[in-house]
Amino acid sequence: MRDAFKAAFKHSLIATALLVPFAAQAATAGPGTWSGNQTWAADAAHGGNLTGYYYWPATQPVHANGKRALVLVLHGCAQTAANDVINGTDGGYNWKGVADQYGAVVLAPNATGNVAGYHCWDYYGTSHSRTAGHPGVLLDLINRFKNDAQYEIDPNQVYVTGLSSGGGQTMVMGCLAPDVFAGIGNNAGPSLGTTSGQIGSVPSGYTATTAKNNCLNLAGSNSSHFSTQIASAIWGDMDFTVGQAYGPLNMDAMRMVYGGSFTSASLTVSGGGSGSKHTDANGKLRTSQIAVAGLSHAWPAGAGGQNTNYVNNTKVHYPNYIMDFWFTNNLRAGSGGGTTTTTAAGTTTTTAAATTTTTTATTTTTTVAGGACFNASNYAHVSAGRAYNSAGYAKANGSNQNMGLNNTFYTSKLRETGTNYYIIDSTCP
Repeated sequence: MRDAFKAAFKHSLIATALLVPFAAQAATAGPGTWSGNQTWAADAAHGGNLTGYYYWPATQPVHANGKRALVLVLHGCAQTAANDVINGTDGGYNWKGVADQYGAVVLAPNATGNVAGYHCWDYYGTSHSRTAGHPGVLLDLINRFKNDAQYEIDPNQVYVTGLSSGGGQTMVMGCLAPDVFAGIGNNAGPSLGTTSGQIGSVPSGYTATTAKNNCLNLAGSNSSHFSTQIASAIWGDMDFTVGQAYGPLNMDAMRMVYGGSFTSASLTVSGGGSGSKHTDANGKLRTSQIAVAGLSHAWPAGAGGQNTNYVNNTKVHYPNYIMDFWFTNNLRAGSGGGTTTTTAAGTTTTTAAATTTTTTATTTTTTVAGGACFNASNYAHVSAGRAYNSAGYAKANGSNQNMGLNNTFYTSKLRETGTNYYIIDSTCP
């Protein structure tokens, strides 16, 4: 009996040791305070260096994959990160509490240069580059945090939001780099391709189709990533600075960019918000749009935020709303779930002359937050029902992402984020 007990104990230790590498590790705790003023990349187009602040929470990320979300927050014209987004003790845009709740890292940069004489972001026009101007330094900032292992950022949980010119810049960033941003949140921002002099109303002849085309042109070869992006817009019904019609127009444009048919349902948000949410043909919530009763041109910070200089603390708590929207509906990382690894062993016996050789083949399926990962040839994906053939190309079920030619030479990593819904995910093992 003693031998049996020792054998059982030994097997228990081995099993435990095998499971340890797959257990989620605790993320490194940050200081739980806003940083001092930082200096980042130089901006040759507008002059100076990108500066600003970041918040690294002491709390753990709530996503089951143990990785942190990264949120880029862009101030509006006539605002600064120090005085309005964080406001010292975080009275400003009111992000600290939400960052603590989700274990998310928040970035609050200042617009470089002095665009339009009010330190605005360069959202206007259609000539935007991933390597120049404000988009260039902002993407550099994102990469600094994504690539620094200590922050443990999940590349599938990167988001951008902003007010006014920051809202317009949000649209630029989301369209220029849909491969980077899984979700966007536009607060009272103009549409893509408009000029700085057209903030007050939508110009004649400018439609959602115009915005859609501008967005797709910015994305170029990265357009396939729109199939897993989500978007939100919010504005005040007393905003007479930026035309209120830009809000619904921007979301109409994003649905056109995302493609397919949508079902609309009414939406109400505590603090006077009302509007609509839109699900695609696969039942995935892709866009939401909210008008806030009695809100002028301001960031709706909710209780605890500041109540001055284009920030309002008496209406909707947009940081609460948008973070829940992103986290719950993320199509790249999923909304959570456990991480387990199972291994199934099969035996192959090969007989040559009088010699018999037995080998054991191991197939590993990893289930991560958001669904199982599958790494196979495109032909195998189609054969297994995870993708379908379309004019010789393999396309993922649900998301309809183009995986390349449907043959055994092209391989893809797919993640199942819902029932018969697959996305291309390069982070899969």
